[in-house]
Amino acid sequence: MQQYVAFAVSKQSSEAVIVDEAGNRLVSRKVATDPLAMAAFVAKHGENVVSVGFEAGPLSTWLYHEMTAVGLPVVCIDSWRARAALSARLNKTDRTDATGLADLLRCGFYHPVYVKSYAAHEVRTMLKARDSLVAQRRTLQNTIRGLLETFGLILGKGAGGRFAVLVEDALASRPSLRASIEPLLAIWQASREAAAAMHRQLRVMARADADCRRLMTTPGVGPINALAFTSALDDPSRFHDSRAVGAYFGLTPRRYQSGKSDHSGKISRAGDGFMRSLLFEAAQCLVFRSSRALALKAWFEALAARVGRKKALVALARKLAVILHAMLVHGRDFDENLQAAAVAA
Repeated sequence: MQQYVAFAVSKQSSEAVIVDEAGNRLVSRKVATDPLAMAAFVAKHGENVVSVGFEAGPLSTWLYHEMTAVGLPVVCIDSWRARAALSARLNKTDRTDATGLADLLRCGFYHPVYVKSYAAHEVRTMLKARDSLVAQRRTLQNTIRGLLETFGLILGKGAGGRFAVLVEDALASRPSLRASIEPLLAIWQASREAAAAMHRQLRVMARADADCRRLMTTPGVGPINALAFTSALDDPSRFHDSRAVGAYFGLTPRRYQSGKSDHSGKISRAGDGFMRSLLFEAAQCLVFRSSRALALKAWFEALAARVGRKKALVALARKLAVILHAMLVHGRDFDENLQAAAVAA
């Protein structure tokens, strides 16, 4: 009889449940959240195991790759959709969650999540670390400005090293604030230097990658956008249609249809929010910074006249995602033919 194994994963220990094809719970145990311990549980208690599953989460990449390496048929389940099914249960415990996940595996009523490679996650980690440093620098800069304004010390506009000069000039007129402001300024300077160093490293990585170099031939797409896009897709061939990439990044509108009602709403915002924001940024650069005469610009202006610039930028971001995926699949640089194809899509 076929068996299905599911884990309700937490950081220290996970609830493991095995059910048979009739839905009977055969085994329920607490196991350490470690791929080898979980694989040992399956080997000891499972017979004719069809699939081993757990919800997508912070540890799912590690668990998936390590358990797959020992030959287990591992499935990573979309947590958002699984939560809707598990919420129908009266009681919320790790055991009922694991049992519910096993039932989803048994019935096939789940959505599998593609687990990206370690290499893709390493690039993504650096991108997110840089983004965090930039956000921290911006927060500290605004904090320093706000604290100084209390004493009438209003800093002028200044970016980069110019900001530190402005702060030092302000502190010279009120030395009693140095004990409060200088530690913040030191952290701001450290985060600025670390972000700059990481950005240089990311640029080197992008130039060394053929796919990134190809993507950067697109107006508005720089090294950060290119690296983020390739690491977000990991394997472009897993999308059979380039238009599906827009939905993957949550850039397509929701639809509600029931009876005589049928209307589209706002974009779904599903999937990778970080990549979605970068695509929107690339669309802005293409429209407002690129001096080239592009078919996409004309398409944007025509759409903006009907629906407004913000919605048109979102639509352009979706088209960019379609174009970039097509470029990777077909191994072509950006050209007018791809523009025409994107406008027609």
